[in-house]
Amino acid sequence: MGHAIVDVLAPSPDGLVAGFGLEKGTMTLVDDAEAEKIYASLGPATEASGGSAANTAACLASLGASVEFIGKVRDDVLGQVFVHDIQSAGVRFRVPPQQEGPGTGRCLIMVTPDAEKTMCTSLGIGALLVPADLDVETIAAAQVLYLEGYLYGSRPTDAVVQRAISAAHDAGSLVAFSLSDPAWVELHRAEIDGLLDQVDLLFANEQEACGMAGTDEIHGALAALGKRCSTVAVTLGALGSVVVRGGEVVSVPAAPMTSLVDTTGAGDSYAAGFLYGVVRQMEAEQCARLGALAAAEVISHLGARPLESLAALVSAAGLGA
Repeated sequence: MGHAIVDVLAPSPDGLVAGFGLEKGTMTLVDDAEAEKIYASLGPATEASGGSAANTAACLASLGASVEFIGKVRDDVLGQVFVHDIQSAGVRFRVPPQQEGPGTGRCLIMVTPDAEKTMCTSLGIGALLVPADLDVETIAAAQVLYLEGYLYGSRPTDAVVQRAISAAHDAGSLVAFSLSDPAWVELHRAEIDGLLDQVDLLFANEQEACGMAGTDEIHGALAALGKRCSTVAVTLGALGSVVVRGGEVVSVPAAPMTSLVDTTGAGDSYAAGFLYGVVRQMEAEQCARLGALAAAEVISHLGARPLESLAALVSAAGLGA
């Protein structure tokens, strides 16, 4: 469950990012007027459906999992693009396009020469997801409910997150949550902290984990977060990832890759691979290796969704259950 977003990706110089007063590598929420100003400054761009949890859903479908996405779009051009793309990826999406309200969300992504991405997001109607949009039976039937962190933090979507978590817990499903972005953690740490005890599986990168734990040292962050959630998976960029599950700490290297083009969706795809291992009841190390494999494919090209079949890559790597 997350925001339905259409990404607009453009190779951009570092100066463009700095010129808008943005911190490279983070996500900033902008209004429609600011989004138009930034869009006008971009060079040639590529449009692709995105959204953090939606990217994870697409990767899970590519791995062969049965997955459904809950989000909200308008009946506009970007909404049509989003619905077409996520359904063609093999993901079920059944929330009807809305006929009134803000437009479908979009994310302007500036990809600098070091392959880092800086995102400016206009959430549009996705920020108006409400409990009435939930199919509680679908959540109850799932093995895992996965939530993007952008949904939570003193915003209207807090209520839908709590309703979804309650439905999952009532059905005995696992609840997985991604911290999503360092700046989001800094802004909404208090609110997210109140949610952590309801989370079974927490995803974060190193900066997000340290920010959430209130420390600048990753081992201390892992220890603190591991006391709150039964499984914590933290990505470390080129150094791979580390997982704490049941007091056990497992480190896994990054998967080999032929090129680094665009880090957009790296954490989303890692979460997909890890979750695929979880639903197939794999050990933490194998879950992390699946996450690393999925992330390596996604960051090898422009865009946050796989271009190759992740199921085929898993089979070729001998990582299947």
